[in-house]
Amino acid sequence: MRSYDEYLQLTESNLIPELQSLGRVPSRILEPMKYSLSAGGKRVRPVMLLAACDMGCGKMDRAIPFACALEMIHTYSLIHDDLPAMDNDDERRGRPSCHVAYGEDIAILAGDGLLSAACEIMMREAVNHPDGRAAAAAYAVLRRAGITGMVGGQTVDVTMERQPVTEETVTYIHLHKTADLLTAPMEAGLILAGAAPEQMAAGITFGQKLGLAFQMMDDLLDVEGDPSLLGKRTGLDDAAGKQTWVALRGIHGTHEDLKRTTEEAVAALAIFEEKGNFFKELAMKMLRRVQ
Repeated sequence: MRSYDEYLQLTESNLIPELQSLGRVPSRILEPMKYSLSAGGKRVRPVMLLAACDMGCGKMDRAIPFACALEMIHTYSLIHDDLPAMDNDDERRGRPSCHVAYGEDIAILAGDGLLSAACEIMMREAVNHPDGRAAAAAYAVLRRAGITGMVGGQTVDVTMERQPVTEETVTYIHLHKTADLLTAPMEAGLILAGAAPEQMAAGITFGQKLGLAFQMMDDLLDVEGDPSLLGKRTGLDDAAGKQTWVALRGIHGTHEDLKRTTEEAVAALAIFEEKGNFFKELAMKMLRRVQ
């Protein structure tokens, strides 16, 4: 297993080249796509995909295109999340959101462009590697990013604003809006590595539990976080009447649930023994993150 920084560097060094490998793109759309892709961040999802493939003793060259595609999907979702019709946030990672910098029309197209680019990259891998693993990995990513996954969760999130907060609704939103895109890298990375079914099940459980914990922490940071560290305004969830874990359980209850869910995520990795240490450490760091 490599270090987080090594997986991060693999992502950073391949992200724009993978996008440009698709061919000539009009500069009017390429510029905002690169602007949003290059905004930095922890690159948690592609790092997880690479590490999951490594944990299953897979090959990095098979995983890198999928890691980059997943980051493109995540970035597209952030561009669209920030739009006035969605979360209406004019700042992302300490600089203007894509629609503020380039206009709403171009921002929508930039998001669409990143999603379609991700699909094209993964389908190219499926064509070039007809052993079935690439196709299965692409299906896993796209299913968890789609209407039964992230998009489904986002839909419930925006349509249930200012409605009575229920555990069923909050859990559905967290599982799909957030957890699905943290489960996708575990599933795809292990598929590419040819992992055994019991390993796949453990990786999926870890991703789901980590995703729930991740969103719980996001909900807490919107209340307790430092805007200068987050790179965006706080208090937006309450102002919009969002269905959040804090609204459901309060600050103290959310902290308790966050700790328990993180412990459950770590426990799911037992099957991997020492090879799971990378993800155990990652989960524990989530408990202490400030952005």
